[in-house]
Amino acid sequence: MQAFQDFGVSALLVALAEMGDRTQLLTILLATRFRRPLPIIAGVALATLANHALAALAGYYVSSFLDALWFRYLIGASFLVMAVWVLIPDKAADEGGKVSHRGVFLTTLIAFFLVEMGDKTQIATAALAARFSSVWIVTAGTTTGMLLANVPAAYFGHAITRIVPLVAMRYISAAVYALLGVASLLETAGYLD
Repeated sequence: MQAFQDFGVSALLVALAEMGDRTQLLTILLATRFRRPLPIIAGVALATLANHALAALAGYYVSSFLDALWFRYLIGASFLVMAVWVLIPDKAADEGGKVSHRGVFLTTLIAFFLVEMGDKTQIATAALAARFSSVWIVTAGTTTGMLLANVPAAYFGHAITRIVPLVAMRYISAAVYALLGVASLLETAGYLD
């Protein structure tokens, strides 16, 4: 049951944080350019799986070495920082660079992996793995969350920005991160035993 909850929280947080994020905007740009959703989705899935597995491993091992009380407070505070960060809109620039002629899949895989480096969803994955002490459950959850946000973007491209109120999704995401941060801090302080 706990694994299912950890998976669900990871998927939800990343799906919400991905709304309007630069990697979702990259998916929209690729979809409008290539109009081939399946190779784009495959590239997003594989790039996310690799990127988030690395982030989750880093978060898990850092937390196992630093199981001190101050580190647990740091994890809780990181969720509060994420709550503020998701409120800052990303620019719709093409951070992926020039499009390769090697195919839609390879272009998506490389561009998405690189753009995701240091992104809020990657950092959230590391924090979630540290919080839940589970690399594979968190990786599966955050990858699922990325796909929940990016599959519609790959199929509907630019039209999705007229349907989904991205500002509202940022506020919902910020609230969820803030709640998780406050809960982590209260649990560390001993108020939620």
